[in-house]
Amino acid sequence: MTAIKHALQRDIFTPNDERLLGIVNVCKAGKKKKNCFLCATVTTERPVQVKVVKVKKSDKGGFYKRQQAWELRDLTVVDAKDASKENPEFDLHFEKVYKWLASSTAEKNSFISCIWKLNQRYLRKKLEFVNVSSQLLEESVPSGESQSVAGGDEDALEEYQELSAREEQDIESMMEMCEFAVSNAEAFAEKLFKELQVLDGANIQSIMASEKQVNILMQLLDEALAEVDTIEGKLSSYEEMLQSVKDQMDQISQSNRLIQISNTNNGKLLDEIQFLVNYMDLSKGHIRALQEGDLTSPRGIEACISASEALLQCMNVALRPGHEQLAAVNQQQKLFAELRDTFARRLTNHLNNVFVHQGHDQSSTLSQNTAELTLPKHSPLHRDLLRYAKLMEWLKNTHREKYEGLSRTYVDYMNRLYEREIKDFFEVAKIKMAGTSKEAKGKFATLPRKESALKQETESLHGSSGKLTGSTSSLNKLTVQGSNSRRSQSSSLLDMGNMSASDMDVADRTKFDKIFEQVLSELEPLCLAEQDFISKFFKLQQHQTVLPPLAQPETEEADGSVPSRMPPQADHRHSVSSEKDMVRLMMNKIFQSIEPELNSLIALGDKIDSFHSLYMLVKMSHHVWTAENVDPASFLSTTLGNVLVTVKRNFDKCISGQIKQMEEVKISKKSKVGILPFVTRFEEFAELAETIFRNAERRGDLDKAYVKLIRAVFMNVEKVASESQKTPRDVVMMENFHHIFSTLSRLKISCLDAERREAKHKYTDHLQSYVINSLGQPLEKLNHFFEGVEARVAQGVREEEVSYQLAFNKQELRKVIKEYPGKEVKKGLDNLYKKVDKHLCEEESLLQVVWHSMQDEFIRQYKHFEGLIGRCYPGSGITMEFTIQDMLEYFSSIAQSH
Repeated sequence: MTAIKHALQRDIFTPNDERLLGIVNVCKAGKKKKNCFLCATVTTERPVQVKVVKVKKSDKGGFYKRQQAWELRDLTVVDAKDASKENPEFDLHFEKVYKWLASSTAEKNSFISCIWKLNQRYLRKKLEFVNVSSQLLEESVPSGESQSVAGGDEDALEEYQELSAREEQDIESMMEMCEFAVSNAEAFAEKLFKELQVLDGANIQSIMASEKQVNILMQLLDEALAEVDTIEGKLSSYEEMLQSVKDQMDQISQSNRLIQISNTNNGKLLDEIQFLVNYMDLSKGHIRALQEGDLTSPRGIEACISASEALLQCMNVALRPGHEQLAAVNQQQKLFAELRDTFARRLTNHLNNVFVHQGHDQSSTLSQNTAELTLPKHSPLHRDLLRYAKLMEWLKNTHREKYEGLSRTYVDYMNRLYEREIKDFFEVAKIKMAGTSKEAKGKFATLPRKESALKQETESLHGSSGKLTGSTSSLNKLTVQGSNSRRSQSSSLLDMGNMSASDMDVADRTKFDKIFEQVLSELEPLCLAEQDFISKFFKLQQHQTVLPPLAQPETEEADGSVPSRMPPQADHRHSVSSEKDMVRLMMNKIFQSIEPELNSLIALGDKIDSFHSLYMLVKMSHHVWTAENVDPASFLSTTLGNVLVTVKRNFDKCISGQIKQMEEVKISKKSKVGILPFVTRFEEFAELAETIFRNAERRGDLDKAYVKLIRAVFMNVEKVASESQKTPRDVVMMENFHHIFSTLSRLKISCLDAERREAKHKYTDHLQSYVINSLGQPLEKLNHFFEGVEARVAQGVREEEVSYQLAFNKQELRKVIKEYPGKEVKKGLDNLYKKVDKHLCEEESLLQVVWHSMQDEFIRQYKHFEGLIGRCYPGSGITMEFTIQDMLEYFSSIAQSH
C-alpha cells in the first residue's frame, strides 16, 4: 500500500499541487467487484482545500487516473455501519449516498480517522460520524496514546514536506560517498547512527563549555523577573485608580442613555401631535362654511366645496394604533360627524328646493314652444346644477341615503316635466302629420275626417300607451272598369275609406319624412344632454364599473366614542350592479313616456299611409345606428331599438298588405285587363323605396320585401291571366311582364336580377305565343291545307309524291290559293290589326311591337309555304297570289292608316 501511495502521490497529486494523506482500497457495495482507491488530499497552497478523490487503474496501460472528486465540506455523514464488529462496509453522504466496501476493516478505520483529523484541522464543520468507534476519534483517546496513534499521519499532516532540489542533491552526494547505501542499507544506517552519536557528543561538550554564559543568563533573568514584579505593582495601583474613574464614566454613560431615550420619546410624541394637528384639525372658516355657507352664490358654493373636501379628508385620515383611545381624537371625530350630518341636511334641502323651483320655471315656459315642433332646452338648468356636482360627489361618499333620496327627487320632478314637454311636442307633431294628409287638395275628399276628429283620433292613439291602434292601409277588392281602369280604381278605393299608396303625392310623403326626422332629431340631443348631465351631476361613470362602497353616517359607540375608520364595504351595496345600469335606470324613469309616444306617432303615420313605414324604417335605422356607435347600451340606443322593432313590424305589415291586395284582385268580365293595378303599385312602391333606401343602413330588409312582392306579383299575374275572359291570357301575361321587365331594367335593383330575366323570358314567350295563335286566322284554309301536307310527310309519304294524294293534289292547292288573293289577305290583316288593337292597352304601347312580330311571323310562314310548294309540287309553277313585297306594303299601310 505504501508503494501505491507514493506512486499516486507522484503521478496524480504532485502535478496538481496536492498532498495525499489517506488512502483506502474500495469497491462499490453490492455490485461487480471493480476496485478503486479513495484518497484524502489537501492542497499545498492556501487557502487549503480538502478533497476526497476517487482514483481508478486504467484497463489499458495499467496507469492510474483521477475519476471523480468531492469537496470534504460537502460531506455530511460518515456511516461505518458497525462500531463493535469488524465490517469493511461504510457510507459517505455527499449530495447523495455512496456505499463502499473496503479491502479490510483496518484500512477503512484508518481512512475514517484521517477524514476526522482533516475536518478538525482545516474545516471545523459539524460532520456526523455514525457507528464509528470512539477510539478512532481524537477526543476519545488519551493524550499519550493519541500522540502515538496520530504518529505517522499527524506527522505527515504537520511536518511532511517535499524535498527541495538542494536536499535531493545533498542526499545523492551522501549516497555517492557511501556507495553501499543501496546494496547494504543496514551498514549505511549504522554508519549514520555513529556519525549522529559523534555530533551529539560534540553538542554536549559545547553546552558544558558555555556554563558560565548560562549562569550569567540566569542572573539576568532573575533581575528581569524582579523588575517585572515592580512594574506589576505599579500597574495594580494604576488599575485601582482607573477603576473609580471607570465607575464614574459608567454612571455618566447610563445618564446619557436615559437622556437620549427621553429625547427620542419627546420627538415621537411631537410627531404624533403634529400628525393629529395637521390631519385632524378643521379651520374655523371651513366650519363656518359647512354650518352657514351660502349655497346660492358661486363664491359660497366654492367655499362649501373646499370645506366639504377638507372635512372628508379629516374623516378619512388613517389613524395610527392607539389614537382611538385619545379623548381629543374622539372629540374631533364627533365634531366631524356633526358637521357632516348638518351640511348633508342643508345641501339636501337646498337641492330639493332647486329641483322644485327649476321644474316650475320650466313648466311655465312650455307654452312658448307648443306652436313649433321643437323641445325646450334644459341647458340653463343643467349649467346651474353642475355647480353642485362636487358636492353631490361628497354626498355620495358620505351620505348614500340622502344621495339616493336626491336622485329619486330629481327623477320624479324631471319625469313630470319631460312628460308634459314630450306630450305637447308629440301633439304638435301629430297635428302637423294630420295637416299633411289634409293638404292633398281634395285627394282625400272621400275620407270624412275633419281636423277635430283627427285630433281626437291622435289623442286616442296617444292614450294607447304605445300600442299600435292603426293598421296598414289595405285596399279592398278591385274591379277593373275598362281601358281607363286605373283612375276609376283610385276613386273606388277612396270611396271605401282607405288611401292607396299611388294617391299620396311625393311632396306630402317628403313632408311627413321631414316631420318624423325632426321629431327624432329633437329627441336625440335631448336624451344625450340629459344622460350626460346625469353622469356628471350624480358622478356616475359612462363605462362599466362596479360602484365603490359608500360612507355611512357614523354612530356613536356604547362608550360615546366615534370609531375612526372607513365604512365597511359590505355595509351598503346598491341594488344596481354598475353605475352604467344606474344611469340607464334613471333615464328610463325620466323618459318613460318617449317610447309610448313614439309608438303612437308611428301608428298614426302608418294609418295615414302605410308607405310611411318605409320612411320611418330608414330614419329609425339611421338613428339607432348612430346611437349604437356612441353607446350600444345607452338609454337612447335601447329605446330607439325597441321602437325600430315596431317600425319593422309595420313595414312587414305593409308588405303583407300589398300581397293580400294582389291576392284579392278581381277583374271585370266586360272590359280588357291591361296593366294590372298591383303591377302599377309595385312599380310605385319600387320607385319610392329606391328613393328612400338609396343610402340606408337596412337595405337587406327592403331586398327581402322586394323578393316577396315580386314573387307575389308573378303568381297573381298568372292567376289573373288564367281567369281573364275578355283579354287573351297571352296578352295579359305579355303586357304585365313587359311592364315588370321595363320597371326592373329602369330601376336596376340588383337583388331582382333573376326576376328581371324571368320577366323578360315570360314576356318574350307569351308575345311569340300570341303572335302565332293570332296569325292562323287570316290564311286559315291555307294553314289547314299545308298542315295536312306536313302530316302526310310525317306519316312517311315522300314530299314529291304528296301531289298524287287526292286531297292534296295540285288542283286542290290552286283552289285554296285562289281563295286568298292579295286583296283578301290585306283585308284579313286589317281585321287582325283591329282585333290586336282591342286586346292591347294603350299604356304599354306594345301594338307596334306585336304588329312587327306578326309581320316577321307572317313572312316566316309565307317562306315556309313556298318551300313546301317547291318541294312537294316541283315544276307545277304554282305560286301564291301575293309576294313578300306585297305583304310588307300591306303591313305598312295598315299600320299607317290606324
